[in-house]
Amino acid sequence: MGVAQHDDSSRFYFRQLLAGRDIAVGDPLARQMVNFVYLIGDRQSGEAVVVDPAYDPRGILEVLAADEMRLTGVLATHYHPDHVGGNMMGYQIAGISELLEQIDVPVHVQDDEAEYVTHVTDVGGPALVRHHSGDEVRVGDVAIELIHTPGHTPGSQCFFVDNRLVAGDTLFLQGCGRTDLPGGDPAALYTSLTQRLAKVPDSAVLFPGHLYSPEPSATMGETREQNYVFAPRNEAEWLSMFG
Repeated sequence: MGVAQHDDSSRFYFRQLLAGRDIAVGDPLARQMVNFVYLIGDRQSGEAVVVDPAYDPRGILEVLAADEMRLTGVLATHYHPDHVGGNMMGYQIAGISELLEQIDVPVHVQDDEAEYVTHVTDVGGPALVRHHSGDEVRVGDVAIELIHTPGHTPGSQCFFVDNRLVAGDTLFLQGCGRTDLPGGDPAALYTSLTQRLAKVPDSAVLFPGHLYSPEPSATMGETREQNYVFAPRNEAEWLSMFG
């Protein structure tokens, strides 16, 4: 498993960074939480966005600079501090607030999640661009589709680009996001997994928000076959397992 998940000969730019290994090196909480940070961009324009820039904003900018890319925006999957920064278990995690002190870029959030992001990061107002499911964020000539997937949190969202699904904590290779935290809704998550993400083809590659499995990515077809969250045949069975 390497730092990069991209083809240098391609216009499309994509990196999967593991906090505690590729950035935030030496941070014990980052090593424990095993969050992924993603960089998505257009090599021709030199523009890139970052997904969930927690733990090490300066290190993320250094990776982009080394790749001769410049940051033009942030995509937030959901409001939890290990993804956007803030206080978690008494530990202050750097995130979008500290990033915006270094560079002025928009932070794209799902409309239902905006107030939660503001609460944990103190970032609000015009810095947050509020979106609805189906919206696109463009970075250079690359179009990123935003898919609202409530359940783990009310405004969780996934990003579909170049037949890749960057899923945050909505879906892992093994398991899915918890629904027993504030704003969690097991019935909503079932709908998100089985209906809202149904449009994502089996050939697409899933990139999760944490390294909770031996491999850092897998196709959606493999995930649907092997992940136990897809075993229930209906919502009632799902709720009996996860509700």
